Amino acid sequence: MDKADRSPLTNKHMKDLLPKVLGKIGALHRDRPDLILAAWPLIIGEKLASMTKAVSFDRGILFVKVGNSTLYSLLSQHERGRLLKNLREKFPSVEIKNIHFRVG
Repeated sequence: MDKADRSPLTNKHMKDLLPKVLGKIGALHRDRPDLILAAWPLIIGEKLASMTKAVSFDRGILFVKVGNSTLYSLLSQHERGRLLKNLREKFPSVEIKNIHFRVG
């Protein structure tokens, strides 16, 4: 490769660019709630993914339909904290306030 084929070097350092890039990623998640919905099966896990469906994400609240009242009880009383923690870890730049489960 000769000198003419190379891209010009920039004087920007990664530490200077990283906050801007992360900000853009955060904005993408805020503007694209479908990414959070699509990640739900990974968050809930393989066993429960087929019995639940994330249907919307609005104002920091994820709305999830569950297959029956027993699962509703389990998720709302025992698993909500773990699921919120996993969502917040996966989407750190998005404010995730709560998960509302509904039987349906």
